[in-house]
Amino acid sequence: MQDYDVIVLGTGIKECVLSGLMSLSGKKVLHIDKNSYHGGESASISPLEELYRRFKVPGPPKSIRRGKEWNVDLIPKFFLATGQLVKILVHTEVTRYLDFKVVEGSYVFKAGKVHKVPATEEDAQSSDLMGMFDKRRFKKLLHFVLNFDTRNPRTHQDVDPEKTTTRELFSRFDLGQDVIEVTGHAIALHSSESYLDQPCLETINRIRQYCESLSRHNSSPYLYPLYGLSELPQGYAR
Repeated sequence: MQDYDVIVLGTGIKECVLSGLMSLSGKKVLHIDKNSYHGGESASISPLEELYRRFKVPGPPKSIRRGKEWNVDLIPKFFLATGQLVKILVHTEVTRYLDFKVVEGSYVFKAGKVHKVPATEEDAQSSDLMGMFDKRRFKKLLHFVLNFDTRNPRTHQDVDPEKTTTRELFSRFDLGQDVIEVTGHAIALHSSESYLDQPCLETINRIRQYCESLSRHNSSPYLYPLYGLSELPQGYAR
């Protein structure tokens, strides 16, 4: 009977990341799951027939063929190209077992229309998400964010990142409501308006991370596992 330093139950992404990090640190890890598939609640279900069986509904329709070509993620999640999860995947060398696809673009629904979030300077110039003068102000904000260094007060331009609220920061650049909504929700990825009255440092870091991720692939800051999210725990299991 073998001895193990750590036993990890389940193959959800958290369990797999912990298992991988402990293995790298020299621990002998036993990783087990009661299910016949990896991923736990964030599994990718394939073939398509398995998805219908899981939710106990009849189907799929006969018009849908080649069920093995479907990978349906129960909890879809995009990755920022320079995000923490991608850094962990690189550190643990799991990327050797994964193929990623760059998401072609992101969109927002506004005023009854679907708009593409600008990914290039050309996109920004042609986008109707903001007016001409707003685009100039937004560009100044981006220059400020990309040059901002917490260790260098000269880059702060009299902004105290720990005290100045995001609302005050946006006001300094005279941003209109349309630009604020795009910046706060489509770029900084805040899910509510509460961030506006919080210190601006987190929003600055989020905007910077979005821009740095975008610079990696030009067309989009987002990555997605080619064969679904369950590729991540499978990569750790290997």
